[in-house]
Amino acid sequence: MRKVKLTDWKRIGYEEAWDHQTQIQQELIAYKRGRLEDGRDVEHQFVFCEHEPVYTLGKSGSMDHLLLSEAELQEKSIHFHKINRGGDITYHGPGQVVGYPILDLDDFFTDVHKYVRFIEEAIIQTLASFGIHSDREPGYTGVWLPATNTLPRRKICAIGVHLSRWVTMHGFALNVQPDLTYFGHIIPCGINDEDKAVTSMELELGHTLDVSAVKREIAKQFQQLFGWEWSESSDKKLIFAANDTHE
Repeated sequence: MRKVKLTDWKRIGYEEAWDHQTQIQQELIAYKRGRLEDGRDVEHQFVFCEHEPVYTLGKSGSMDHLLLSEAELQEKSIHFHKINRGGDITYHGPGQVVGYPILDLDDFFTDVHKYVRFIEEAIIQTLASFGIHSDREPGYTGVWLPATNTLPRRKICAIGVHLSRWVTMHGFALNVQPDLTYFGHIIPCGINDEDKAVTSMELELGHTLDVSAVKREIAKQFQQLFGWEWSESSDKKLIFAANDTHE
């Protein structure tokens, strides 16, 4: 049984988290190539965190999709980073659950499209456990809510990944209860369609949520889909310290 270390970095700056991810990814690559000089084992990791307000632009994105000037970003205390994941521009901030699976897919399956579909499915099943029906939008990554008579298609989770020698980094950002006005300063994921919008769990359900319960459900869904066990070094309190009360 493959084992994965579960950790929670809590609130962390985006650049610091990116550096940590890169270090873990490079150690996993060196480990599987037999080039880790100290001889220690290196674990797959699944990281939760939350960021201060930041816009990130993927390597295939357009600067035209950022609607603020540098001076306006500074005025609003929003950071901005061009990064090496796929996809376009998105927002991270308080009230999101951000997840970074850092996995050597040689130990699971070497299929990037399947990997992204698994991330989507884990979020879809998580949302279902909270009473939110969601699905996929053909031609786009991420998780969406169906249109209604009064509401357009709504994106609730963004996904962007980067792989090097089949070792992953970056991941997903689920809108639990963020301030959605930040999305008004960008063209989220480069999607400028009038029939598509951004939403959150809080907005859909009409009440605030226990973020820890959301994290536990996400962790459970990933574990079931990928068929791993949590390693002994995991922060198991994140999953087992309290019972889920959202049902």
